[in-house]
Amino acid sequence: MEKNDIIYAPATVAGTGAISIIRISGDGCLELSDRLIHLKKGLLSQAEGYSLHFGSIYSGEELLDEVLVSVFRAPRSYTGEDSVEISCHSSSYIVSEILHLLSELGGRLASPGEFTQRAFLNGKMDLAQAEAVAELIAADSKAAHRVASKQLKGEYSQTFRELRDKLQELAALLELELDFSEEEVEFADRGKLKELAYNEIERLKRLCGSFRLGNALKNGVPVAIVGAPNVGKSTLLNALLGQERAIVSEIAGTTRDTVEESIVIEGVRYRFIDTAGLRQTEEVVEKMGIERSLEAVSAAQIVIALLEDGASEENDSIRREILSRMDLGVQKIIWVYNKSDLHRNTESKGLRISALEKENLEGLLQAIKDCALASEVENDTIVCSERHYAALKQALESMERLYRSLDLQISEDLLAQDLREAIASLNSIFASVSERITSDSVLGEVFGRFCIGK
Repeated sequence: MEKNDIIYAPATVAGTGAISIIRISGDGCLELSDRLIHLKKGLLSQAEGYSLHFGSIYSGEELLDEVLVSVFRAPRSYTGEDSVEISCHSSSYIVSEILHLLSELGGRLASPGEFTQRAFLNGKMDLAQAEAVAELIAADSKAAHRVASKQLKGEYSQTFRELRDKLQELAALLELELDFSEEEVEFADRGKLKELAYNEIERLKRLCGSFRLGNALKNGVPVAIVGAPNVGKSTLLNALLGQERAIVSEIAGTTRDTVEESIVIEGVRYRFIDTAGLRQTEEVVEKMGIERSLEAVSAAQIVIALLEDGASEENDSIRREILSRMDLGVQKIIWVYNKSDLHRNTESKGLRISALEKENLEGLLQAIKDCALASEVENDTIVCSERHYAALKQALESMERLYRSLDLQISEDLLAQDLREAIASLNSIFASVSERITSDSVLGEVFGRFCIGK
């Protein structure tokens, strides 16, 4: 990225609304805009920041469009540079012509994420906040939006700064011992160091553990509907969706592969996965479908174990099969007895519904919401990024190595090295440009996922 370039890009998709917005940023962008936009009075280069102007854009001698122009003065702009936003009519032809004129005047089409990258490089936000911009744009549910908003406001980074600061305190004590090693002065009590290290290891474990929930909230909470053939799995999926999405048949083995659909319930996106019926079979294709069903059980955040009310012997076999593929420490299971309209007098322990008659679906939806744990988003730091998760795992490995070494009387310089590695891993999550600890490859990974114009 050439920081001194004047960059431009459409910030909206042309032809999809009444107005399109074209963004321009960089030193000299106001003077360039004066050559593009004709105001009735004055020049954009003489305008105050946070001001709005009416002007005209010509292509040769012909009027191309009348536009509104917003002026943002450095450093009080999104990028920290002088910036202009042109609001024109959302014609593909008009937008294309304006972009062409900007190129002829010396501007350059921005790379994906370059506006936000400039904001980062100009100290307007740290790296975690910059990533949150893309997450906020991509958020398709209230829960995902809430997580991204907290990250954008800096609350997310603050959690890691506090953790990093604790590790830096430990590192300072060890470094002090190294400075006075010849005098055999001990500033850090090993027992106290071990206690402090243990506390930070537990915090790192909690943050790593939140990734499963964070990934589910970001991409949709996976909910697998599993059970025997003809127990009503496809009927239940259709009832939850309110449409005929899955094929329903009395013939066992109709569903040969997983069928997935998403719905948003009270701000959280759920990915419901209808699976092939679990049973013993020699039919090759059906066996493959059953194996995929069991894989869906292992991968799901929530498992709806659909049993038939009154079929106790078959239910016991299904229970064992499902539980053998689950980790109940991190996954949730809801035992649901279907066809309650056919078995009114049974006393099955669990949630009783009729998918066909849509009886007690409200109870099932409430059970799903209770399992999703979306309320944790309100107060806890939730890790959603693969990159952040990998950095946290590296920090955790370094701290666990340090913890083990404290019992082995390892020298202070090796202990300090483990701490430095843990601190560097944490810094890579929320680094600001002033700290200069983020590699170009990391920046490329982060901003390469953005859309052009942001």
